Amino acid sequence: MTDETSPVLENTRKDDSAGGEEAVPAKPPKKRRLLRRMLIVTGLIFAMVFAAGFALVMERQITLNGNIERIPGAFPEDAGRPAKAVGDAQNWLLIGSDKRPGESGNQRADTIMIVHVPAGRDRLTLIGIPRDSYVRIPGHGNNKINAAYAFGGPKLLIKTVEDLTKVRIDHFAALDFQGFVAMTEVIGGVDVYVSRKVYDPMNKITWPQGQVHLQGEKALLFVRQRYNLPGGDFDRIKRQQAFIGAMGHKIISKELLTDPFKLNAFLEALTQAVSVDSGVTLSTLRDLALELRDIRPDTVDSTTIPTIGTATVKGASVVRLDRKAGVSFFEAVREDTLEQYFKDSGGLNDLTILP
Repeated sequence: MTDETSPVLENTRKDDSAGGEEAVPAKPPKKRRLLRRMLIVTGLIFAMVFAAGFALVMERQITLNGNIERIPGAFPEDAGRPAKAVGDAQNWLLIGSDKRPGESGNQRADTIMIVHVPAGRDRLTLIGIPRDSYVRIPGHGNNKINAAYAFGGPKLLIKTVEDLTKVRIDHFAALDFQGFVAMTEVIGGVDVYVSRKVYDPMNKITWPQGQVHLQGEKALLFVRQRYNLPGGDFDRIKRQQAFIGAMGHKIISKELLTDPFKLNAFLEALTQAVSVDSGVTLSTLRDLALELRDIRPDTVDSTTIPTIGTATVKGASVVRLDRKAGVSFFEAVREDTLEQYFKDSGGLNDLTILP
């Protein structure tokens, strides 16, 4: 009798197995096969959605980047220019005009402002330069500073501002006023408080005392009014700075940022309205926006370069600059110490009181 554990029996079992049909592997349970298929389909759907989303983002970036007009040769030659600001601080020269750089006709800058971005990216300072400031324009003698833009475009205006302030301008941006109108339409306008009833004789419009809603052409008329304001150009600068602050607050609101269609429409309007120096890319703007993501209305300071009143030169009204006070002020801009300067010397514009 043979032991079932003997090698002979074991070999017999192997031979019987080899001589029969091949063993068929067991099929996975039906539920497991269904789950596997569902996972594959779900993965494909996610991949398609991701690919479509990525393609859309890239298309939007390419389109928006293409909307922005670049200005070649916007800066003067490096020789003789001021040194860069301390650390990572930046100074942008922002202007508003009826015409884009390079367009024919009168191109006098209606709004001139230095936007100081400190190294800490925790505040912003809007520094208004009155358009009638009487300064030396290289190659053109003394004139109103806004004439520099008409005489030689961004390059001459930057040269004039740098000679005046000894502050190096890192980037230049020009806002077309028609694009400005479109931007205010997209965000639904903003509200500002006017402290007294004011009539604009040029455009025959009255601004009532109290809360005023500004949108579209109405917003443009408000920020550009000059005549019949008690402080003339100084009050207009306050209006512009107050409007920029209110607009910035609206832009960072959830109402805009959580609405992809409205946000896209705003970015379309913005990129079509702005012209920048050739060193500014969409990545430059995106990175700066991310760095400034914590900026709020109470961390935006507004001021005007030091002045000593107005005068009349050759029949034209001009703004006289306070050269002595300007020395310490512009030094604070260069050294990125404006916050301390304002604590010690004051000089911030009160934007809660608008004429």
